[in-house]
Amino acid sequence: MIQTVIEDLRRLAIEAVRHYHRLEIDLPDELPDGPVLFVANHGFGSLFDPNVLATLAALDDLDLDRPVTTLVHQIAWTVGLGPLLEQLGCRPASRSAAQEALVAGRHVLVFPGGDLDAFKAHKDKDRIVFGGRSGFARLAIEHDVPIVPVVTAGAGNTLLVLDDGQRWARRLKLDQLLRLKALPVSLTIPWGLNVGLAGFLPYLPVPVRLRTRVLPAQRAHVGEVDAPEFARRVEEAMQAALDELAVRRG
Repeated sequence: MIQTVIEDLRRLAIEAVRHYHRLEIDLPDELPDGPVLFVANHGFGSLFDPNVLATLAALDDLDLDRPVTTLVHQIAWTVGLGPLLEQLGCRPASRSAAQEALVAGRHVLVFPGGDLDAFKAHKDKDRIVFGGRSGFARLAIEHDVPIVPVVTAGAGNTLLVLDDGQRWARRLKLDQLLRLKALPVSLTIPWGLNVGLAGFLPYLPVPVRLRTRVLPAQRAHVGEVDAPEFARRVEEAMQAALDELAVRRG
């Protein structure tokens, strides 16, 4: 019963983003056979990010042949939402969770930028920010699975983020306490000016158009073991797509 309710809420949230944000989705001609590592970018927020819902809408449109394990920041379990998200196939973001899913033949969805990407300031709204993280590329190399990037543009315009708050996060030692490297200072409806709050609670987004593109699959080169180099190629491809989508969206 609970799982059915949660799945209904998921569908409702996705449909709300489709219509409220007039979501446009570009899909590739085909996907590789077997498990895929989907790599997506954040828009704004940790638990209620429009980009996450846009990405899920795109995966629904792909009509995938196997279930997806979505890796989610540990903060969801810290605030008590983790058990509910687990009903939708979500797991705390970790290397072991990703490995377990791929070995089981499931697709995996990751947002490598985490809070750095989710809480970036308005001036960086059209940037892919992975902060040098390359664990997703290492995972793809080790399990010989393709990476399929998913890029969404527009969510950075649903509010005004004045500062990413990384300095405050360091001073408050949030990285040690909550695994958070950013604490955004933002202007949102209905919260007004706040520090951090809008990143964790629903806010009323400005109804801007969102555009999502699922890019062609990328594989590591034959014999490649340099995960940072593979991660760089993926990030560059995603940035190029985001640049194009941002121009179209504008």
